[in-house]
Amino acid sequence: MDIFTTVEEKYLQAVEELNWGELPKAHQYFNELIAFDPEYARAYYHLGNFNHYHFKNYQSAGYYYKRCIEIDSDFPEVYEPYLKLVITLKMHKLVKQVATQALSVPGVCEANIYESLGLYAERQQDFKLAENYFKKAEMFNSIPDMQLVFKEHQNRVKSKINSTKTMIYDLLA
Repeated sequence: MDIFTTVEEKYLQAVEELNWGELPKAHQYFNELIAFDPEYARAYYHLGNFNHYHFKNYQSAGYYYKRCIEIDSDFPEVYEPYLKLVITLKMHKLVKQVATQALSVPGVCEANIYESLGLYAERQQDFKLAENYFKKAEMFNSIPDMQLVFKEHQNRVKSKINSTKTMIYDLLA
């Protein structure tokens, strides 16, 4: 990074390259940012996204997300993808920790966090807990189109709850 470019200018260049679909160049810029300023949380967040969604390198993505939170725990954008990552990796203890921390940070979309927790509980076949999370997601939601999604989640979980009930037959003599 040359001396005439500030960290913020380099960050804006990296984001612009990212928006134009120039992933290698954006990746290079974010790495340069970290080399120049190892405490620049936004660069770690973007590198986490690169590794998570583009390179499918989950271990590196986890490192970058975690490092972002260590540097700036009030950076709201990092929590949702980090929670999805730890759910994907079945890091059960970390799921609760990340979700709890996320829900305490201003700017985090609570509806999305609860939806992720509901999907996680559903995957664990804890349908009652999943139903509760989906109801919370619906309550915190402010996007009209998402109301249908949360209702569909709830209906799906209700049908799973009903399908797991034991049948009792009454035999008439």
